[in-house]
Amino acid sequence: MKFLIDAQLPPLLKKHLQAEGHDVIHTEDLPDKEFTTDNYLRKIADTQDRILITKDEDFVETCLLKNSPNKLLWITTGNIINIKLLELFNKNISQIVKGFENNRFIEMNNQNIFFHE
Repeated sequence: MKFLIDAQLPPLLKKHLQAEGHDVIHTEDLPDKEFTTDNYLRKIADTQDRILITKDEDFVETCLLKNSPNKLLWITTGNIINIKLLELFNKNISQIVKGFENNRFIEMNNQNIFFHE
């Protein structure tokens, strides 16, 4: 699966997902790094068929109203230490991958995953 990770999430998540065999870009890999605009992130996600992983609620609105990004994984854990975030992904990654077969918007918090069409 192809992912694009927004700046609020640690670059360590990129390495973790890559170790699982996924194709991953983090905003730190982009020319403007953490200053990359939301529009540019949506463009990359849409043109490269990547799932945007973010904590930014603004992307939920554009995903639902403008279909951009085409696929979104919204992380609603609040503040979370990196090890707990990685544990959460370990626990849920297979369900997330399967979920994107039929859904374009998934929300994940500390306890649950919500699938939105």
